[in-house]
Amino acid sequence: MKNTKNMHPRVFNTLHSAGRGELESIYEDWADQYEQDVIGLIGYIGHTIATELLLKYLDDPQARILDAGCGTGLVGETLSQKGFANVFGVDFSQAMLDQASAKGIYQSLELTDLTKDFVFKDNSFDAIVCAGTFTCGHVGPDTLREMVRTTKTGGYISFTVREQEWDSAPYAEVIGKLAELGKWRRIEQYFTEYNLKEGASCQLCLYQVC
Repeated sequence: MKNTKNMHPRVFNTLHSAGRGELESIYEDWADQYEQDVIGLIGYIGHTIATELLLKYLDDPQARILDAGCGTGLVGETLSQKGFANVFGVDFSQAMLDQASAKGIYQSLELTDLTKDFVFKDNSFDAIVCAGTFTCGHVGPDTLREMVRTTKTGGYISFTVREQEWDSAPYAEVIGKLAELGKWRRIEQYFTEYNLKEGASCQLCLYQVC
């Protein structure tokens, strides 16, 4: 894996966990310190760039938005600061959800495994933001199909994919197939900085559901 020299030990552990149980344990121990570490020590900006890209195209403050893999609520906090209050969060870690809940910015927060079918009905959201979740050992590209299903026609899906994860999993194939089937269309997609102090990059994507 690239960029391990400057990698924070807990980030390294999450990317190399042996399975879901170990990953959950890591986040349970890390939740209280998570934001200080990822923003202050690592220079993580995934939540900012994914939200800013979405808001270039979405201007309805009443839009119903899913924060998929919300963690401690960094995306929700950014949306709240921009006047978007109709935000719903899901994450697989209860400890991280507890941190998000303390911010008081979500309509609801649900303990959810994003590697499985979503509990939401078709066309539930005007937009989905997924920042920092498509990364090694976490959630893979098949989840994009559920995101498309639960997003309204004309809605947006903004997401980051860590560079190493993009290179090792069939994101390009899944994204291309969804486009070929007429499920969505590309609005913007490009590599950009992700963890500034670590030197990590990500693929930043915005797609509109058809």
